[in-house]
Amino acid sequence: MDSFIYSLNATVPVFAVMIVGHLLRRRHIIDEHFASVANTFVFKICLPCMVFQDLADTNIRSNFDITYVGFCFCATLLSILVIWILAKRFLPDQSMTGAFVQGSYRSSAAILGIAFIQNIYGTSGMAPLMIIGSVPLYNIFAVIILTFESNQSRREDAPKNGQIKNACIGVLKNPIIIGIVLGLIASYLNLDFPRMLDKTINNLAVMASPLALIAIGATFEGRKALAKIKPTIVASSLKLVVLAAIFLPLAIWLGFRDQKLIAIIIMLASPCTPTSYIMAKNMDGDDVLAASIVVTTTLFSSITLTGWIFLMRCLELIQ
Repeated sequence: MDSFIYSLNATVPVFAVMIVGHLLRRRHIIDEHFASVANTFVFKICLPCMVFQDLADTNIRSNFDITYVGFCFCATLLSILVIWILAKRFLPDQSMTGAFVQGSYRSSAAILGIAFIQNIYGTSGMAPLMIIGSVPLYNIFAVIILTFESNQSRREDAPKNGQIKNACIGVLKNPIIIGIVLGLIASYLNLDFPRMLDKTINNLAVMASPLALIAIGATFEGRKALAKIKPTIVASSLKLVVLAAIFLPLAIWLGFRDQKLIAIIIMLASPCTPTSYIMAKNMDGDDVLAASIVVTTTLFSSITLTGWIFLMRCLELIQ
């Protein structure tokens, strides 16, 4: 029951902020221009600050576990590649591919991973190592996939060499990737920033999720999302159930328990991050489908996450 209540506390407020954004738009307190500017601000400033701070606060040297990080890395990479291949083969509308693939693999790992483990164990524990193994891949492949699957790049006259070049440039110039690289450097060097600078970065970082959720709610179009209900259901099922069902038995077989296993559950089965919508919106992807997946996975994750945690406790794999 405690796990269920905590899951509700973690997911319902997220969904509620989206509803607030939608109501503010309907009441004409904010408009589409505000949402567009907020999307750009979050993408270029707030999200890079958030991932930088998450990684910079991790002591890589003392906490590094190569087996654990390697598992998170390989599970994430395999999930992305398989889903991308299947989406290219089976999606009837290829304009959905970028948003569909992102929504199927990309978790709220950084935010929920630390929150869940702190709530259960009183410390962030293994969450930062899971972030190192998965979050850089989330963002790098998001840039690559959205570059190759954008409406512009899928035109028949779009040169293939140009797509590869654009993908490489996109990875190097992507603000979130830059935040990850700088965060890893700061973590490895164990840099101690002046309090004023650290507080400034934190103030920008904490705006990322609320602003992104307000923008999702303000631009969410229910009728258009309902027209894409099938890919939304498939992507949400992959995100919340299928990936965990595939990789959790392997994680258990490798001997991961307690904090490590909780972090893996969050990596595999937490709701799709609002970042996926922000990136789809800014990189010519299907932002309607992206928003629909974020809303759906957030709504149902309180049930599925609770189920996974309850199952692991019943099997005495977490305490």
